[in-house]
Amino acid sequence: MLLLGIDLGSSSIKVSVLDGETGRAVSSASYPPTEMEISAPVSGWAEQDPELWWKNFTLALAACLKPVGTKRKDIGAIGISYQMHGLVTVDKDRKVLRPSIIWCDSRAVEIGERAFDRLGKDFCLHHLLNSPGNFTASKLAWVKENEPDIYRQIHKIMLPGDYLAMRLTNEIKTSISGLSEGIFWDFMRDEVSEELLDNYGISPDLLADAVPSFSLQGELTAAVAGELGLTPGIPVSYRAGDQPNNALSLNVLKPGEVATTAGTSGVIYGVTDKTQFDPMSRINTFLHVNHTKRLTRLGVLLCINGTGILNSWLKKNTGGGLGYPEMNSLAAAVEPGSEGLFIFPFGNGAERMFRNKEIGASVHGLNFNIHRQGHLYRAAQEAIAYSFRFGLEIMKETGINPTVIRAGESNMFLSKVFRDVLSSLTSTVITLYNTDGSVGAARGAGIGCGFYKSEEEAFSGLEITGSSEPDPHLSMIYDARYSEWLDILENNLYE
Repeated sequence: MLLLGIDLGSSSIKVSVLDGETGRAVSSASYPPTEMEISAPVSGWAEQDPELWWKNFTLALAACLKPVGTKRKDIGAIGISYQMHGLVTVDKDRKVLRPSIIWCDSRAVEIGERAFDRLGKDFCLHHLLNSPGNFTASKLAWVKENEPDIYRQIHKIMLPGDYLAMRLTNEIKTSISGLSEGIFWDFMRDEVSEELLDNYGISPDLLADAVPSFSLQGELTAAVAGELGLTPGIPVSYRAGDQPNNALSLNVLKPGEVATTAGTSGVIYGVTDKTQFDPMSRINTFLHVNHTKRLTRLGVLLCINGTGILNSWLKKNTGGGLGYPEMNSLAAAVEPGSEGLFIFPFGNGAERMFRNKEIGASVHGLNFNIHRQGHLYRAAQEAIAYSFRFGLEIMKETGINPTVIRAGESNMFLSKVFRDVLSSLTSTVITLYNTDGSVGAARGAGIGCGFYKSEEEAFSGLEITGSSEPDPHLSMIYDARYSEWLDILENNLYE
């Protein structure tokens, strides 16, 4: 059996076809070739058109299926991974009512803070394990307050992956894990939080019915199958947010295991069997993909909004046509520490680890006489590693203290400079695997449809492709540099 995996990101849509027997990808493609546009009609906003997601998905799928040829008839299940925390609203005719308010949009911060005050710290942290913050529930409350005409037309709300599944199957569903990522879930009662909905005046009827992450969630309609060149009736059998899915793709399913990614944003994601929370909600806890009533599996997530997007910004505005490999080569030619140049990568909306403040990106110590392109590229990668260490220190307060972190061989982890700096700075081994979000979604589909009978079988094709270990010399350099970076952050940027 072949398995189709879709990864709906905010930069691009990637699609992979996995050979279920060997566990290896036989074809992959992504679209568009440059990053998808994020619209910001007001400072702090971030929106994307769901119709654009569908268009880019169809183009990525066509490119992916071309080398598969007639074997596409062997595709037996579809899995979906998607950018977390977004809000999609549709009316009774399944028409999208407004652009999706995506994960890095900051407009609902104050609404979430008011809800935290009204519901009370004790309730939020013990029942929701999070502040309502800037998550999906608060985004919906913003629409209710500011766009009442649109709100009155809403039939159902969805997360981005739910929308894609709806287009494929004509069924509107979500997952329990998805409800938790939107901060709709009461962890103590194991159900949707009535108190949260009552606080916002939101009817539970607006929420889609929830299904397990691994389950038969609908079938590809004949009309859509004809449009896509696939066989009607293929089941959608897995869906998950991008970070739980990234963990799945790396076989991070057991307590104590940790995954990381550095795409548009950067994330450290650890699995636990304890209902933990950060008293300041700088990190967040969600239901992991393999959580059940009998088996507690929670994902503790630290998000840094501005990681790969910083690298992308530098590529667009300073690269002069350079690609990422050339930028990485220029960065590698610069001495560790970038000759005193510091960058702060927080220019992509409110940062949860700074308690939902927007502190912006900035450059410090720039010397026109010595600093060149390579210094900017290395300083950016060092800054992202500093941010990861800052976040990891917060995570350690909740018991997540890894010695090994798993990552897919993609995005920022393609840079040896970044891997070596991060490993040395955090005293962890960075282990790379031959996977990514779309391949993980395909594996999830195989689990969800019952093709795989065990976790061991599902991950038989997962292989280590490289690693970075702490270098004592680099550790000494970067410990000192991190202290300087932290001093500038605390004295000038974060009060």
